Amino acid sequence: MIWLSVVAFLGSLLTAAGVLRWAQDHAGNYGHGMPQRFHHGDVPRLGGLAMLVGIALSWGLGRLTSGLGDPSSLHMGPWVLWWLLALLPAVVGGMVEDVTQRLAPRYRLLLSALTALMAVGLLGLQLPRLDLPWLDGLLAAAPWLGVFIALLAVTGLPHAFNIIDGYNGLAGMVAIIVCLALAHVALQVGDRGLAAVLVSTAAATGGFLVWNYPRGMLFAGDGGAYIWGVVIALGSLALVQRNPQVSPWFPMLLLIYPVWETVFSMYRKLVRGVSPGMADALHFHQLIYRRIVRRVLHGDAARRMLKRNNRTSPYLWAFTLLTVVPAVLFWSYTPVLIAFCLLFMVSYVVAYLAIIRFKVPGWLQP
Repeated sequence: MIWLSVVAFLGSLLTAAGVLRWAQDHAGNYGHGMPQRFHHGDVPRLGGLAMLVGIALSWGLGRLTSGLGDPSSLHMGPWVLWWLLALLPAVVGGMVEDVTQRLAPRYRLLLSALTALMAVGLLGLQLPRLDLPWLDGLLAAAPWLGVFIALLAVTGLPHAFNIIDGYNGLAGMVAIIVCLALAHVALQVGDRGLAAVLVSTAAATGGFLVWNYPRGMLFAGDGGAYIWGVVIALGSLALVQRNPQVSPWFPMLLLIYPVWETVFSMYRKLVRGVSPGMADALHFHQLIYRRIVRRVLHGDAARRMLKRNNRTSPYLWAFTLLTVVPAVLFWSYTPVLIAFCLLFMVSYVVAYLAIIRFKVPGWLQP
């Protein structure tokens, strides 16, 4: 597992260096008037390509060693190749958008849905239970509901990660934390193959982050966000489906930040009469940038924006850890996990309203 992680890290790191050296021309296609833009200059957005190369090399090596006697007992069967194949529609579509800025959101959503259909069809994924008796009875009576939830998760989570991918290191570090938390529980229940896939994904993300944080030389783009979303969605479903001792609310609590950010964003846009697919600059991380991380003094505008950008991400990393720590501690206790999910949603809304109303405590402002 360590060697697979080294391969993933180096594959991603070196491919990213190649992108920076030979594939920067597309960066000029990203408009300067975009509401999500919080940087100066034209930065390449093909970090997803770097991570895809690292993941493909690592997973391919893992599958090869498992087929040649499996000396590490990783049990990385043919399902690993199906994971990689299912990734491609959403990720390639995201990278086309990163390069051209011309792939409409509805087409990216359709490609994500195609990835979900492939994943469910090739891997037989579904949500088998919710550990709530009345809902489990409903799932048993109508198994297609579990399949539908799996399709919804694999389709939607990539876009949730795309929403929180706004500042250097933000979504990448969240992805690493979530992947390692899922891998930890996978190891607890003896699912070494799944743990290897998740750890190597975290390692590939680390290779990308070398260039992304804190210097902001390369962005993950839609392709990178879709890799994180799809892999984590597949990992979450597989972990719960393969291991009945793992509560289905464990991955829910791990991912409550990007999921609730997406749901709340859709709600506030609908209330304002705006399409949920319309980009804006009112996400939680953007409010932290605008209203909390303000006191950065530097004569050069580009460096001042970079410093503010870098100081925003740690707030959200800490916010994520507030859910990850209890999730890892109570991964098999459904009532506790549900309670923490509800607590997070309430805390998020309270914090959002406090920032909107300029009622942020002084000690939170650097």
